[in-house]
Amino acid sequence: MSAFGSKSITVRLTLLFASVSTTVLLLLGLLVGSLVERHFVQLDMELLSGKLELLRHTLKKVRSDQELEALPRQLQDSLVGHHGLAVVILKPGGQILYSTENVKFPENLLAEVKENPLHQTLWNDPDNHRYRGISTKAPTSIEGVSPLVVAVSTDLSHHEHFMHSFRTALWTVMGLAALLTGFLGWMVTRHGLTPLRSIGRSAAVITANRLDQRLPVATFPAELAEVAKTLNEMLARLEESFCRLSVFSSDLAHELRTPVSNLLTQTQVTLSKTRTLTEYQDALASNVEELECLSRMIADMLFLAKSDNNLIVPHREMVDLVADVSSLFEFYEALVEEKGISLTYSGRGAVFGDKLMLRRAVNNLLSNAVRHTPKEGMIVVRVDDSDISTVVLSVQNTGETVAREHLPRLFDRFYRVHPSRQRFGEGAGLGLAITRSIAHAHGGEAMAHSEDGFTTFEIRLPV
Repeated sequence: MSAFGSKSITVRLTLLFASVSTTVLLLLGLLVGSLVERHFVQLDMELLSGKLELLRHTLKKVRSDQELEALPRQLQDSLVGHHGLAVVILKPGGQILYSTENVKFPENLLAEVKENPLHQTLWNDPDNHRYRGISTKAPTSIEGVSPLVVAVSTDLSHHEHFMHSFRTALWTVMGLAALLTGFLGWMVTRHGLTPLRSIGRSAAVITANRLDQRLPVATFPAELAEVAKTLNEMLARLEESFCRLSVFSSDLAHELRTPVSNLLTQTQVTLSKTRTLTEYQDALASNVEELECLSRMIADMLFLAKSDNNLIVPHREMVDLVADVSSLFEFYEALVEEKGISLTYSGRGAVFGDKLMLRRAVNNLLSNAVRHTPKEGMIVVRVDDSDISTVVLSVQNTGETVAREHLPRLFDRFYRVHPSRQRFGEGAGLGLAITRSIAHAHGGEAMAHSEDGFTTFEIRLPV
C-alpha cells in the first residue's frame, strides 16, 4: 500500500483506469464467448432435432418388413453431403438396422432413450473427436413391431476449431484493447492533471518577497478552483502576517533604538572627561531609567510571545472586577485631577480568572484612556453582568474619534493612529496588545468602538 501511495497521481489513475477497463473487457469477453458457444449449441440442436424428426417421419411411412430392410440404402443416399452428421437405427432387439460408418454411439445414448429428444449427450471417440447426439423412439406402420431406437449426432470438430480461433482472436483483441485503454487513460490523466501542474508551477515562483502573487482561479476546472481559492486565501493570510511581522520588526527596532541611543550617548558624554561623583551618579540614574524602560518592553514582548504560543496559563480564582477598578482609580487620582478629567465607574461583576493578569489588563485600558483624554474630559468604566454567561468591562473616554479603518488594528503591537507622535512619551505601544492576549487567555475577547467623540474599549470575559 505504501509503495502504491508513493506513486504519482498519473501512474495511480492510469493503473486504476487500466485495471477497471481490463476487468470490464474480461467480463465482456467471457460473456461474448459464452453467447457464441450457446449459439452453436442451439444450431446443433436445431440440426439434430430436424434430422431426428425427418427420420421419425420416414420410419412412420414404413409399412412392411421389405420396406424396412430397404431403408438403409435410402438413408445412405439421403445423407450424402451431410458431413459430420451420423445416424444409427436399432431394431427392438438391439440389432443395428442402420449405422453411419466410423461413428460409434455411446451405450447410454442408445440404452436410456429419453422421452424428450432434446436431451443431449456429449462424448469423444477414440480419435478424440467430440460429438453431440440425441436419441428417441420412432414407431413404424408395421403391425406388431415395437418402436425403433433412432440416434443422431454431429461432429463438433469444426465448431471447436472455430471457437478456438475465435477465443484466440478475442483475447488478443482484448489484450490489445486493455493496453490501448491504459495508454489512453495515461494520456487523458496526464492532460487532466495539467491544471494541477500549473498550480505547482505558479506556487513554485511564490517566495517571501512575492507573496502578492495569486493563482488564476478562473482558469482552473471546478474541482481545482476550490483548491486554488484556498491557496490564494492562505497566501493572503501569509502576506498579511509577513507584512505585520515586517512592520513589527521595524517598529521594534525603532523602539529599541531610542533608549539604546540614549544610553550610548549619555555614557559617551559621561566618559568624555573626568566627572564628579554626583555627575556619575546622575548619569547612572538616567541610564537606569532607560534600562528599566527596556526591561519592561522585553518583559512585555516575552509575555506576548508566550501568548502567541498558548503558553499563558491563568491562575484561577474569583475576581471582583469592580473592586479592582476602584483600587486602580486611586493610582490615577492625582493625574486625572491635574488634567481635570472626570473619572467614574458603575455596575458589578465577577469572573473566575487570574487576578494579577486581569488587573494588568484593566490598568492598560485605564492608562490608555487617561493618555488620550483631553483636559476637562471624561472617563467612564462600566462592569455589566446582565448576560448570565459573560461579563463586559468597558472603558469609555472622550476625545478625538478614531477612524473606522484604525479600529481593527488598535490592539496590534506598536500600532498608533498617529505614528508621528513621540513613542516613548506615550508608552511602548504594547499595552492594548497585552490586554487582548490576557482576554484570549481567559477565553474572552477585546474590541474597540469609536463614534461621536467617544472611544470605548471592551473586554468580554466568560463567567
